[in-house]
Amino acid sequence: MHGSPHIVSGVMTHTVASIGRRANFKEIVELMEQWNVSALPVLEGEGRVIGVVSEADLLPKEEFRDSDPDRYTQLQRLSDLAKAGAVTAEELMTTPAVTIQANATLAQAARVMAHAKVKRLPVVDDVGLLKGVVSRGDLLKVFLRDDEEVRREVVSYLFRAPLSPVRVNVHDGIVTLAGRVRDTSLVPVAARLVRAVEGVVDVEFELRGPAGQLER
Repeated sequence: MHGSPHIVSGVMTHTVASIGRRANFKEIVELMEQWNVSALPVLEGEGRVIGVVSEADLLPKEEFRDSDPDRYTQLQRLSDLAKAGAVTAEELMTTPAVTIQANATLAQAARVMAHAKVKRLPVVDDVGLLKGVVSRGDLLKVFLRDDEEVRREVVSYLFRAPLSPVRVNVHDGIVTLAGRVRDTSLVPVAARLVRAVEGVVDVEFELRGPAGQLER
């Protein structure tokens, strides 16, 4: 439907590698290598996500392999030092897991990733069962939308406001609005509407008001 936000379920990976609490260190590294992923959800029961083990959780074992940290480092990095001695997923995992639901918008998922400083999010249902994984790369898929598809959605937005006739062109995700408008105060409104369309890279204006003044 035109104008509807794209949601996580439309871009997420449905087949997901995961581990249980008792998975050992070497198993985790091997699975990450096999699936070419940087993190694995930790599951229990029927598939409820209880944590995530990431590369960052594994690296302290290598970092502190041949070092004897001073007292200051010990106090500042207690968690990392504990993980350096960990051997199972339960000891290594970050918990509670930062997750997202399948009906969340891509913008919401991007904000959660940025706030939590993670590259991937387990996708869960209402009771926390794993349904998939969404990555940063998945969120960028909207910018692969065809220019004509983007143009049609932009037009559907503009027809809801008294800005027509306005010509809409899209090239490489950059939308150009051209033509004459009676009320130039609507230009910022048009900009917000256009930028709300998934896949829009930027918006350019070639609009003129009644007096012929170019509005940018």
